[in-house]
Parts: sequence; structure tokens; C-alpha cells
Amino acid sequence: MIFFLSLILILVVATYFYMKQPQFGALPEGKRLELIQQSKHFKDGKFHNLVEKPTISEGYSFIGEIWNSLAKTYPNTEPTGTLPSVKTDLKSLPADSNVLVWFGHSSFFLQVDGIKILVDPIFSGKASPTPWGVKAYKGSDIYTVGDMPEIDYMLLSHDHYDHLDYETVKALQPKVKFVICGLGAGAHYERWGYTGNQILEKDWGDVVSVKPGFNIIAENTHHGGGRGFSADKALWLSFYIQSPAMNIYYSGDGGYSDRFKTIAAKYPSIDWAIMECGQYNKAWQSVHELPEQVVQAMLELKAKKLLPVHHSKFTLARHSWKEPLEQMTKLAAGKPYKLATPMIGEKVLLNDSLQVFKQWWEEVK
Repeated sequence: MIFFLSLILILVVATYFYMKQPQFGALPEGKRLELIQQSKHFKDGKFHNLVEKPTISEGYSFIGEIWNSLAKTYPNTEPTGTLPSVKTDLKSLPADSNVLVWFGHSSFFLQVDGIKILVDPIFSGKASPTPWGVKAYKGSDIYTVGDMPEIDYMLLSHDHYDHLDYETVKALQPKVKFVICGLGAGAHYERWGYTGNQILEKDWGDVVSVKPGFNIIAENTHHGGGRGFSADKALWLSFYIQSPAMNIYYSGDGGYSDRFKTIAAKYPSIDWAIMECGQYNKAWQSVHELPEQVVQAMLELKAKKLLPVHHSKFTLARHSWKEPLEQMTKLAAGKPYKLATPMIGEKVLLNDSLQVFKQWWEEVK
């Protein structure tokens, strides 16, 4: 008994000190915490979704899902081959070109009206705070921080490890003018060397004025946040990018809800919707949309073009790694929107309605 109690104590102490490492970020405190407490979305010590519902769907259990992950095997959850990719020189893009370059999962670079935006970047090759955690697929990690140009705005949807990567964000600090993140998430950036002037923490509905006619608006989604053992201390976001050239909506992570109807009513002209589609499961569809729900969301948004993301870099669910792309291609038939499925690094010409994309995943085993 003494041996087991001693072992438990050692594990607890070791975990405590391990969690003090910088990659776990920091919790909001002081004036930052006071600002958070003024938000109507923060109560009982954490942020809440607009409509509360359980993370695990009815008919499933948290323990059961852990057991399935540990005890069962699932086919084709990651590619055995190397993903095809294109290395676009982001530093030499003409200033007047409106371009998007996707890096896999939910990371992408966006240049619109001369403004350079970087979203949820991960260039460390992993989606975990530990060296043995989830690794990027072969061929999906060809970009580095050194490949990035100077960034006007870096956007963070939420502080989960597959969207907020310590190594990447720390290395990017000298290149980034401003970070736009949810309330509370600034504590992570501050710990990692960002100045107060760089960090713009926003609540749902807050607007960042970039220049005349160009706004970046923090909007809601149905998800959560957290690093370490403290959940929902930093707010999760979607973004509406309103520019003279076009309007772009990035969903961030989140399950399906009525918010897409509200977004469409508030922003009636969406040229591009960049939508989460991947790492889903019926057991946790409250926080990650299923493919058919992405289609429903697109119809409600009335967006003209769809770029599905949150796939083709990390295995965080049990579906085939190709399934999101296969399903979105199949479900797009006959729909009023146009589907874009670029390779990693391929330029998406945002003004070109005739651009064609290969079904590149068919070539990969």
C-alpha cells in the first residue's frame, strides 16, 4: 500500500512540474481575468456556448469512446504514402493578388486587398504538447516559419493544441504585427514573448478595423477550449473577414447549430466559406460537424464557394483520412456552391471562379 501511494504521489508531482513547461501556455489572471469576467459568455469560472449541450451525444459514453480508441483498430486512418504538395513562395506574391494557401488541417495563409493573414498555423509537425503525440502526415509539413512573409494579422480560432502550436507561434512572434484571439487566449501569447500591443483579445461580435472598408469580426461557434487540465478559460471563435474585394467566413471548430442562419442574416454576402470538416464522429458531433452538416451549414450561409479544412494532416478521429474529401466531393454535386479542394501549398485564386482542383487524394494510399 505504501509503495502504491508513493508511486501515485511521484506521478502527481511529476505531472505537476511537467505541466509547468511553456507549451501548456498560461491561464488568464489580473486585468485580463477582470476583462473576461465582464463577458456575458463567462460564468462560473469558464466560458459557455450560446446553447449548452453535452459533448458526447446521447447513446454514447466518454468511457466507451476511450475504450473504442484503445481496443479497436480502424482502417486507413492515415495515409501510408506521401501527400502531394506545392511549395508556393509566399514572400513573392504580387501585392494586388487575392490568394489563399492551405497548409493542411486548419492552417492557411490569406492575402486579401494587400493584407496578409495567417490562421491557426502549425509548422512543428505535431498536434500535441508531448514529443510522442500526434504527428503530421508525410508530405503535409513542407512549410516552416521561415517560409512565412511578414504577417499583418494572425488569427486564432481556439487554444487546442491542433490549432495553437507553441513552437510555431513563438518563432513567428517577430513577423506578426497583431494576433486576434478570443478573450483569455492572450495569456498564452504573453507567456511566449508577445507584447501587449500585439495581442487583440476579442469577444463574440467584436470588430477589428484593419483599414477603411476592411474589418475582421470575431464571431461565435459551438466548441470549447483548454490546455492542460483547465478547460474553457479562453474563448473560441469563428471569423468574418469583410474586405472591399470579398467577404470570407472561417468557421473555426464547432458542431452544427442555428448560428449559420444568424451569420447569414448578419452578413448576407459570403464569397468564401472555409469550413471545418474532419476529425468528426457521431459520438462528438456536438463539437465537430459531420460532412452532411457542413453541407447544411453551407446552404444556410448561402456562401458561393467552400474550402473544407481540418483534415489531411493529423489523425484525431477514427474515419478514413480520405473520407472528408470524398464525402464533401460527393455531397457537393448539384449544390449551389462551388467546392475547392487544393493540395497543400497550392494557390487558391480567390477571384477565379473557373479554377479547377484535382482530386489529388485518389493518388495516395
